[in-house]
Amino acid sequence: MLGQKFEKYEKDDEAEFVIIKGAGRTFSAGGDLKTFYDGRNTRDSCLEGTYRMYWLCYHIHTYKKPHIALVHGMAVGGGASLMVPMKFSVVTEKAFCSTPETSLGFHPDCGFSYMLSRLPGRLGEYLGLTGAKLMGKEILAAGLATHFVPSQKLFQLEKRLLSINSGEEDAIRSVINEFSTNIDIDERSFLNKLSIINEYFSKDTVEEIVESLEAEASKKGNDWIIKVLKSLKKASPTGLKITLRSIREGRTQTLFECLRREFRITMNIQRTIISGDFYEGIRAAIIDKDKSPKWNPSTLDKMHDDQLDMIFKPFEEHDLELQIPEDDECRWERNYENSGYCRPSTALGSVLV
Repeated sequence: MLGQKFEKYEKDDEAEFVIIKGAGRTFSAGGDLKTFYDGRNTRDSCLEGTYRMYWLCYHIHTYKKPHIALVHGMAVGGGASLMVPMKFSVVTEKAFCSTPETSLGFHPDCGFSYMLSRLPGRLGEYLGLTGAKLMGKEILAAGLATHFVPSQKLFQLEKRLLSINSGEEDAIRSVINEFSTNIDIDERSFLNKLSIINEYFSKDTVEEIVESLEAEASKKGNDWIIKVLKSLKKASPTGLKITLRSIREGRTQTLFECLRREFRITMNIQRTIISGDFYEGIRAAIIDKDKSPKWNPSTLDKMHDDQLDMIFKPFEEHDLELQIPEDDECRWERNYENSGYCRPSTALGSVLV
């Protein structure tokens, strides 16, 4: 539905720009985890929704008209992927953003290996691995939003935007600037620890990152590192290793290459190619709510590179990769209905069983 709206307004000559916002107190909580869990025993039960989401993310990144996200409340996981690529992402003091996927046995997807890898230093690795939450002003300071507007001015900003009769980016920026304010980051924010984050999250492996943080945690004034270690040790070892490799590969890849690789990873995780941690993470978080996932494997040293290779390797049939047209004239074509997954089932039998 959202993809259809974006396509409609991009093609509509009377639509100057697009605004998206949450319907209530939340901007977007991300994907419907229960739907994934309920379909865990049916092969590719969530394939269509996954494909459509990646296809949408590409078009949001490459949209031909100015688009604006007004973010007030939660923007988590896939929800954050709808905010960050916008030409203008406006956050309030009540907005918060995170990529908590490793705590679910998953990986930051929907373009996040591209976006996180382009943040300053090793901040992307830190956010992706720990799932650390960024609050309002921190989202802007981290480079994941373009403007900060106090919540009491957000409705006025929206009205003002709707009153202008222009799709010129400079005109839109000028209006948003009228309502935006400068920011100061709390001295306790981890964004003030970037030199330490850069040093330790640049290590080659997750094991080395954890070991270096453990050595640093014992030093005076580093209590915040204890919380970081707690997050890492609570997360899925499989999710952590997939995430680090994905972000590192994303640093040298194009958006299209990142999305195609992430789609491949996501489908292989859903198919439990090497681990069922994704469904176990959902079970512990929102089904049984015991907050005690039983990861398999349970430790980092038991997840090996040859296993990770199985998650990352291209599909045997090229048509089953994410297909996104790079030609502007047909950019809205090759959607799910035209993908290799919609060929007659007999043609896919050897792949999907």
